[in-house]
Amino acid sequence: MASNHITNVAIVGAGGNSGRFMTEALLRTGKHTVTALARAGSQSKLPEGVIEKTIDYSKPETVVEALEGQHALVITLGGRAPNEINLQLINAAGEAGVPWILPNEWGPDTANEDLVKDVVVFQPKGEIRKAITDLGKSSYIAVNTGFWYEWSLAIAPAFGVDFANRSATLFDEGNVKISTSTWPQVGRAVANLLSLPITAEGSCLEKLKDQAVYVDSFTVSQRDMLDSVYRVTGTTEADWNITKESAKERYEGGVEAMQKGDLVGFVKMLYTRVFYDDGSGDFSGKGTLNSMLGMPEEDLDEATKRAIERSESTSWA
Repeated sequence: MASNHITNVAIVGAGGNSGRFMTEALLRTGKHTVTALARAGSQSKLPEGVIEKTIDYSKPETVVEALEGQHALVITLGGRAPNEINLQLINAAGEAGVPWILPNEWGPDTANEDLVKDVVVFQPKGEIRKAITDLGKSSYIAVNTGFWYEWSLAIAPAFGVDFANRSATLFDEGNVKISTSTWPQVGRAVANLLSLPITAEGSCLEKLKDQAVYVDSFTVSQRDMLDSVYRVTGTTEADWNITKESAKERYEGGVEAMQKGDLVGFVKMLYTRVFYDDGSGDFSGKGTLNSMLGMPEEDLDEATKRAIERSESTSWA
């Protein structure tokens, strides 16, 4: 493309939780035209100002047509979306000549081999990155954000905090810190990243080409989260029922329950593994793009408050 900046951005999953924040942040820059790719009959409400194009995965030509003229494709789909959908989107982007792809990452560090080996839903991430490289028609930037804070804290089996019953389960001693991001921060990361010049002497997309990169809001332990909960709710530890469980045993029990089709088991498997005392959940030591992208420091208690509100109004299952 003639310009040194990305202007046309296509997003898959624009009506979802994180996708909505990404889309709104992109629109706020005033630098991007945002096109949402949606399946026929989708009930997702899109932000105002988005161009909507209907696609049919059984007709690959519709996906290619929707991506023609786009400079970047952002994929944000549910964790249980079939891998074939991601591959189809990547192939369509290649055929349409889309030069940049932000693949469906948005979670813990999928460049950590031990973590990926133990968490089955992370395993396709590397396959997708390799597929983009092997196709050789687009470049990727894989954005790792850690688990989403407001979403995860609102789910009792995830971070172990049960607001409804005022109870919490600490994994081991609850002191292992993990990297985590709020939805607004994820949105800002995408918008600011795609606002960088493509080439420049300073910060630019070319210097991040085909790499895993990291952004976050907080590096916190379960005890840090609980301290925030106490502040927000005006309670103390004495008002809560606090128990402890071995992280390893919780993970292994989650795997066993998941194999029997138990959704809670899946959640325990997915989340507990990042709380192992091996650094797999904390990518802050690898360096984040927060400073490069001008990301603000956020208020943990404000994010905790949103998580509590979400837990009262939304079913996670």
